[in-house]
Amino acid sequence: MSAVVIAGAGPNGLMLASELCLAGVRPLVLERLAEPKGIRRANGLVGQVVPLLHRRGLYEKLTGAPEPAPAPRFVFGAFPIEFADLPRNPMYLLPKPQHEIEQILSAHAGSLGAEIRRGHEITGFTQNENSVTVQVQGPDGPYEIAADYLVGADGGRSTVRKLAGIDFPGVSWDETVARSANVRIPQSFVDPATGGLKLETGVIPPFQHHRTETGLFVFAPFDPANPVLSTNEHGGAADYAEDDPLTMAELRASVQRVLGVDLPLEPPSGPGPFLLRRLTGGNTRIAETYRRGRVLLVGDAAHVHSALGGPGLNLGLQDAANLAWKLAAELRGWAPPGLLDSYEAERRPVSERVVMHSQAQSALVAPGPEVTALREFFAELLASPDARQHIADLMSGADIHYGTDPDSGRWAPDLPLADPEPLTAAYQAARPVLLDLTPDAVLADAAAPWHERVTTVSTTSTGDGPTALLIRPDGYVAWSSTDAEPDIEALQAALTQWFGAPVRSAVSSPR
Repeated sequence: MSAVVIAGAGPNGLMLASELCLAGVRPLVLERLAEPKGIRRANGLVGQVVPLLHRRGLYEKLTGAPEPAPAPRFVFGAFPIEFADLPRNPMYLLPKPQHEIEQILSAHAGSLGAEIRRGHEITGFTQNENSVTVQVQGPDGPYEIAADYLVGADGGRSTVRKLAGIDFPGVSWDETVARSANVRIPQSFVDPATGGLKLETGVIPPFQHHRTETGLFVFAPFDPANPVLSTNEHGGAADYAEDDPLTMAELRASVQRVLGVDLPLEPPSGPGPFLLRRLTGGNTRIAETYRRGRVLLVGDAAHVHSALGGPGLNLGLQDAANLAWKLAAELRGWAPPGLLDSYEAERRPVSERVVMHSQAQSALVAPGPEVTALREFFAELLASPDARQHIADLMSGADIHYGTDPDSGRWAPDLPLADPEPLTAAYQAARPVLLDLTPDAVLADAAAPWHERVTTVSTTSTGDGPTALLIRPDGYVAWSSTDAEPDIEALQAALTQWFGAPVRSAVSSPR
């Protein structure tokens, strides 16, 4: 019997598998595709998920750099927004093609003990109060697996969600056509100073949305020899059949409609993989529930929305980090009442905010003179640092605040510690942490009954800030104190709330 079966070996399923392994549960991942597609989809990660991956020791594996740094600028609704002058800049970027992210996460999950079976498709399941039985079609025929839980991480068309009978309410539209492809363009069209696209009308900066009265355009030279060109049109000319693949001629015609320029395009050269995609319409939907019995949903299986601003993987990977430790606590027998249900209670409002700001951005990039007037007004608002700070927090997910306590529920800050190594090790292991910064390290005995579940790290901080933090495995603060002698009863109440009843016979043995 498997503890957890995960449907889908995309980034969200692989992240969930890795987090479960770190929490002491080894899942089985079933992926219907025999091999990864290897095609370009998302082009990187944006927001709070980047420091989360850094805390897991994955940022350097993904980038080769030792630690992330905030991006000085980003885009919102095709507005370039400067963040460098903000007092807090939470906008972290990790430019990396999705298929490469999947390779790193797959290797990470496998090294931790997760089993990944490719070419195995879930065809059905039944469940009762104690287990779920999953029907699978494998390369050698059908078989069944008994599991404690089944998690759907199988995308917007989730089979698991449909089989569970979970509705997916929202809206669909078919009046937009988005086209994206790796191409080759004459070098004379590349601005040597900025790396942007040089036209007679001016330079279009790289990696930024460029809105015109007829559509949206992006020039993204991830590979300068084969940059990605993207267009998005409302009611774009139907110069294709729905089932026909995108062609260079079709993309060139779309670019001409959006920019008013006939840009010479040639197919990309080299080994690839290369992007060549047309998407008609789109969906904004959130599952009616993230859990039905012993079946749960993460990532696009639970929510889909516009890709503007790149929030999808930030949202989905943090779903996985939030769910994993709670599911593991349930399986290991120490979860307090309601812990697993807090997954949806915490993550649904976050998905609702992503839907909100992605819809707002879609409105800001739409064609028409009324939108142009709206954009003029919006540009005036962006002169305010407070407005830009608000957008930075919104886009990055730094405004996430679980619960009603103003001193907890937020992302644990990076503090200047005299000895950061024990905390770094605990973060990489996805352990709950009691960070004791009190002058006399007084909290270890108070937390001793939870020592098998919570790592106590006693050190000092070289700056101002809290004297103690109780940090959940997903990186969010469960309790904090600024007192030299923290409230022990409040600490133990928080430990009980999030990490279960104390083990009264425990002795102090911080891990």
